[in-house]
Amino acid sequence: MTVAHAFSRTDLAPALAELRLLLGDRLTTALAVREQHGKDLTYHAGHAPDAVAFPRTTEEVAEIVRVCARAGVPIVPYGTGTSLEGHIAALEGGITVDLSGMARIIEVNDGDMDVRVEAGVTRKALNAHLRDLGLFFPIDPGADASIGGMAATRASGTNAVRYGTMRENVLGLTVVTPSGEVIRTGTRARKSSAGYDLTRLYVGSEGTLGIITEVQLRLHGVPEAISAAVASFETLEGAVDTVITTIQSGVPVSRIELLDALQMKAVNAYSKLDYPEQPTLFFEFIGTPAGVEEQARMVEEIADGFGAGVFRWSTRPEDRNRLWQARHDVLWATKMLRPGSEMKATDVCVPISRLAEAVLAARADAEAAGLTAPIVGHVGDGNFHLSFLVDVNDPGEMAAAEEVNDKVVMRALAMGGTCTGEHGVGSGKMRHLEAEHGPGIEVMRAIKRALDPLNIMNPGKIFRLDPSAPFPER
Repeated sequence: MTVAHAFSRTDLAPALAELRLLLGDRLTTALAVREQHGKDLTYHAGHAPDAVAFPRTTEEVAEIVRVCARAGVPIVPYGTGTSLEGHIAALEGGITVDLSGMARIIEVNDGDMDVRVEAGVTRKALNAHLRDLGLFFPIDPGADASIGGMAATRASGTNAVRYGTMRENVLGLTVVTPSGEVIRTGTRARKSSAGYDLTRLYVGSEGTLGIITEVQLRLHGVPEAISAAVASFETLEGAVDTVITTIQSGVPVSRIELLDALQMKAVNAYSKLDYPEQPTLFFEFIGTPAGVEEQARMVEEIADGFGAGVFRWSTRPEDRNRLWQARHDVLWATKMLRPGSEMKATDVCVPISRLAEAVLAARADAEAAGLTAPIVGHVGDGNFHLSFLVDVNDPGEMAAAEEVNDKVVMRALAMGGTCTGEHGVGSGKMRHLEAEHGPGIEVMRAIKRALDPLNIMNPGKIFRLDPSAPFPER
């Protein structure tokens, strides 16, 4: 692979010596720690950094970056390591900056419904802190990810149909730039027309333009009433058509999750549930008690029209919590379908009117290729996922999974959709991003070169800086 920065191993020793003076035993070159920090939760090959740094303050992060910039040493930001597209692999070696030690909740402004946190705070820790205030932060990817990592990857989750993604819920950031300068973007105001929107530039930049160390978030009030429902269908088409009709009818659902029959088999086994092993929808409704009941009745009527055989709904918190915990544990449940395999996860997002076509075609592609690949998705906003369970030592099986993945993505693009609704690009979807954006990639390259001329920030991710270079191996 072509290396675009000037890093060489001769630069590393002096940089490590400087970083040891700064961090002491919070800089490690232990192999086990390095390997852990270079491998995500999927099939992507691990690439360990040369060292891992554990800063505790923004100023320490800035000094780490200054040291690395002087030596041209690559830097890979790290939150909790739960990404799925090779984001954290140290493809060119260098220093991984683990932000888990920066976990302070700095300021809660309950009257204005916003909060400022350090990047290492996880979403569950934040919501536990907010519980007694009647507030919560709604973005909920399946993993207990860090807020900084969620901002860097523009994460979303099951609540996106109602509350949006990180893009809509980040008010501002503290960022360490590739030169080691500390900047703050955005304000606590809910809107602004002041200059370039730097916050949105860094949200979704996947660590390629700087390191996010603090995040200002908007919060939401805990609803007065919440209910959950489960609907099982004879056909996948019936389930997806229920989603489309529900959204087009304007029912203000909070969550709609699709699980195909294979996914339900995995979820039942892992989470000890007893739902039919059929295409299934999980719903959540919020509002007043009367409004919640009305929403559930409306959706039940829609589901009946598309062949729902079972429709169960409940307002008991323990039932709801069990249901959504099962949904969030889908990754681990899926892995149990084929012990010893690796997961190749992919996702796309399409306009809601094309959802049925996209999901049914993806299911047919996987079955025709003989692949184990359950489908799950935040289908209320047109986003769905396939999780291929593959033998990484079988070239034929890997090629088949890659071919199906390409078909699913290119079909989504042809429908006016995107190559990834929430997983991000990392190193795994670089070729797909270029297919989606075409000449727009040159604008991204120009921004990268301007802000990170040494290409030290998470090199080899999102797009090829040199368009003649080969894509990373998958």
